[in-house]
Amino acid sequence: MINSETRFCLKEPSGWFAAGTPFRRALCTLSDGAFKLFAYVCLEADRRTGRFEAVQGELAEAIGKSRRIVGKYIDELKRKQICSVRSARNQYARTCIEIREEYWPYRAQNPAPETDRGNPQDPYVETIKNRFVALGCTIGKFNARDAQLAQDFQRRGIPLQTVEDAITMGAVRKYSSWLNGGAPEPIGSLAYFATLIPEMQQRPLPEDYRGYLRQKVVQLAKTWAKESAKGPITRNLLTGCPEPAR
Repeated sequence: MINSETRFCLKEPSGWFAAGTPFRRALCTLSDGAFKLFAYVCLEADRRTGRFEAVQGELAEAIGKSRRIVGKYIDELKRKQICSVRSARNQYARTCIEIREEYWPYRAQNPAPETDRGNPQDPYVETIKNRFVALGCTIGKFNARDAQLAQDFQRRGIPLQTVEDAITMGAVRKYSSWLNGGAPEPIGSLAYFATLIPEMQQRPLPEDYRGYLRQKVVQLAKTWAKESAKGPITRNLLTGCPEPAR
């Protein structure tokens, strides 16, 4: 039985959103579908900036609507001045949705001086961030949810080398897919590589093959840059890379 002295705490310490008066105001302003999209963006947006980037196909899948109707919801968010929108160049590029300040419950705070914060960045997370951003086949941004996932890898005791191997292997496969006619949609989050970690744990990469894959990523990135500059790629250019010797 719950009494007046019962204390409550969140069941999940992360992944929630501080809904308050602005959120209620959006509820009364938007259509049902547009509010559903707004709520999803609130949950996924970077807490520091109020921004979220995604292709319309991802948004459609997330809220169970068609791409066409999601486009109308995005226009409504912009028209009713609840969000600022930077539209994507094409269907494969990412639309940036930024919740306007009057509807965003978080206030940016000036960071404490370096001497007061101790070590501001965990080397494990920082290494993963740098690898993710530098690949060239990702959106080039490492948000708060990516950092939380990297911290989760660390808490689970996953070696940094295993995560790096998963990232490298995933990048090789993504570039190979693009160059063989796959949709050129960039990797949007670190979660893309999480499914490869069990594979790397089960079959660790030999050191020589690890070096080969890293060189392969650089080679594929250059090839993709050259081929994509020519226009649509309509023929198979690659057959992947050889399996490591076991």
